[in-house]
Amino acid sequence: MFEVLCYGDSNTWGADPATSTRFDRDVRWPGVLQKTLGAGYHVIEEGLGGRTTVWEDPVEGHKNGKEYLIPCLWTHAPLDLVIIMLGTNDLKKKFSATAQDIAAGAGILVDIVNKSGTVKNPKTPKVLLLVPPPLGKLNGNEEMFEGGQEKSRKFSQHFKTIADMYGCALFDTSAVIKSSDIDGIHLDKAAHQQLGKAVAGEVKRILK
Repeated sequence: MFEVLCYGDSNTWGADPATSTRFDRDVRWPGVLQKTLGAGYHVIEEGLGGRTTVWEDPVEGHKNGKEYLIPCLWTHAPLDLVIIMLGTNDLKKKFSATAQDIAAGAGILVDIVNKSGTVKNPKTPKVLLLVPPPLGKLNGNEEMFEGGQEKSRKFSQHFKTIADMYGCALFDTSAVIKSSDIDGIHLDKAAHQQLGKAVAGEVKRILK
């Protein structure tokens, strides 16, 4: 059985943009991924609201994706594939990060996975880096994500550079989904369905 880890933020956790509650597992994109892949694959959800690539959040705390990644990899070892979708929270004004900085942060995570082969994790997993969709119309989060919309539209080019640099697979989610019109940040039910099915095709290609 192939072990697949989904490492992300609230969009992997499954935050409903209308209520901020959590979508049911069969609605969330990792759940859709599991159902689409079927037998022979085990999809592990590791989504945390507010998670960044490498930045410490001085207000919320415990959101640095870099700090938790190694324990997470060891917890679920051995893994065949790690899917990383982070970068949206890095757009918050308080981090003052450029799109290039954010992509570089994602690259650090890819590098950690690439070098994670140890006694605890004898198999080094492959990596699929997902480019988060650009921010949509921000309703109520304009100040928090000031300047984020423009930065997020540059994700595609910078994440591609990172994927080429670290030799990992890349999928641009904006090809199949967009951020919800409700809050401009999270994914609606339809987007979760579309993303889960699209990622399933990438997983099968990588793990064939």
